[in-house]
Amino acid sequence: SSGINAEYGEYVRLRGQPDMGVLTGKSTDFGGSKLRPEATGYGLVYITLEALKKYNHYRYLPESRRAGISTNCFNGLKVLISGSGNVAQFAAEKVLELGGIVCSFSDSTGSITSEAGFTRAQLTEVCDLKNVKRGRLSELSGMSGAKYHAGKSVWQLGLNCDIALPCATQNEITVEGARNLVQGGCWCVAEGANMPTTNEAVDVLKSKVDIYIPAKAANAGGVATSALEMAQNSARLFWTAEEVDEKLKGIMNNIFATAYSTAQEFDRPWDLQFGANAAGFLKVYKAYKAMGYLKF
Repeated sequence: SSGINAEYGEYVRLRGQPDMGVLTGKSTDFGGSKLRPEATGYGLVYITLEALKKYNHYRYLPESRRAGISTNCFNGLKVLISGSGNVAQFAAEKVLELGGIVCSFSDSTGSITSEAGFTRAQLTEVCDLKNVKRGRLSELSGMSGAKYHAGKSVWQLGLNCDIALPCATQNEITVEGARNLVQGGCWCVAEGANMPTTNEAVDVLKSKVDIYIPAKAANAGGVATSALEMAQNSARLFWTAEEVDEKLKGIMNNIFATAYSTAQEFDRPWDLQFGANAAGFLKVYKAYKAMGYLKF
């Protein structure tokens, strides 16, 4: 971003020498990484895809859909996305690429929905409105096949879906919203925003939906790609977008595998929130013990 670029420029001026790895999110003109803007949204979809591949959810699908499900689980699934910024835009792009049906976006003034799903051209319109014109979704109320809901969040509308990807803001899914999702047939929730679900709503989701992937795992793609940017800076390398994307997929797949296996190990199958928490604590514990700080 321009802010990060200016901050880095000021840092270099004060230090009198460059140190590329001190800040991430820099322009690709001087040390930034390809796919850094896309990373959180793409990573969210990658970890969700990995969960879908692992989970035997065939009962949700008509017989005609079951062939090839292991390679593309998003195909034909209805996906609700909240937000319309960076994470929401790139999550939607990747869902469409995988054949999913994106049915919603939102901003602070309301939501826009499409029962049949937004097209790639319509997603481009949303991105142009937000990134170039800096407008509100209400300006797209006349979009073909879409309906605008003033003052309503996606989670208040009671829409039907298979998958929910909250990508807007903290605590956006309340108990009411969680219940609406359950009643609408949602069976998978993966968090793209930071802590978008209240604690009480998390309890509802974990007891009612089949897959719940917490933000600490699901939206790690952004910070992971910042780490990849630092690695490139240290090695004086510039990876292609394809190379970064492949590494991002590997990271998100590993995060899922770690959370999943840790939950299994503690006899909490598919409790990915517990698995992510326990895996994190165990990693810190083992490191401290190995360095001699702990005697137990």
